Amino acid sequence: MRHSLPLAPQFYVTAPQPCPYLEGRMERKLFTALQGDGAQALNDGLSKQGFRRSQNVLYRPSCSDCAACLSARIDVSRFKPSRSQRRVLKRNAHFERRATSPWATEEQYDLFRRYLDTRHADGGMADMDVFEFAAMIEETPIRSRVIEYSDTRSGALIAVCLTDMLDDGLSMVYSFYEPELARSSLGTWMILDHVEIAREAGLPYVYLGYWVPGSDKMGYKAQFDALEVYRKGEWERLQDPSSYDPDTHPLSTDPIAEQVANISFPDSRGT
Repeated sequence: MRHSLPLAPQFYVTAPQPCPYLEGRMERKLFTALQGDGAQALNDGLSKQGFRRSQNVLYRPSCSDCAACLSARIDVSRFKPSRSQRRVLKRNAHFERRATSPWATEEQYDLFRRYLDTRHADGGMADMDVFEFAAMIEETPIRSRVIEYSDTRSGALIAVCLTDMLDDGLSMVYSFYEPELARSSLGTWMILDHVEIAREAGLPYVYLGYWVPGSDKMGYKAQFDALEVYRKGEWERLQDPSSYDPDTHPLSTDPIAEQVANISFPDSRGT
């Protein structure tokens, strides 16, 4: 199935498949190719409308009777770490950051495999080989960086995040870390460090992907202060997480043609 607008990217819809977040549900995605001279402007514009990047594709959940997945971002100017997050920062003070070009290495892949085998052995990426990993890291038509984190005491690589640079923030595309360092809360720590990177760069937001009420694996995102979610076509401050309804309803999602018609695109100058 294909839906398009004149002078706008063409959009497609994936076939329904089991939802990775909410048991017993089916997911469907609206997506478009990210390519050409306007790729950066398109990524900037659609990220503000709940889309995420995967290699050279932009996608957004578009399930027929469920609207539980909400794009989430941290408002850097309002963010204040919690007491437990301050402890994480103090505990990990001996780790250091290094930003590099989006280039895959064997060391990254070894860490990635340990992470998947321990944390997501039954996930959709469990069978990813080194060539697919390299494609995930390197196939980017926009401004992207690989943020590596190392232990200054041992020199070991302990965490990695593929990060996109948007005109209004940083988008954490995919991150992984040393599973044996559970006490270090590396997932939380990388988000806290990205807030600091954005603050240093004068960027207002850190995009975290999707928060899904009712999903334990996505619940951690609601623990961050100054969180905003994209809901019903606009960004709003996250209220009480328990007030968000993950239930299905046949009118939860607009028809695909209406969704595409309501997407705003950058003009020919990328503004």
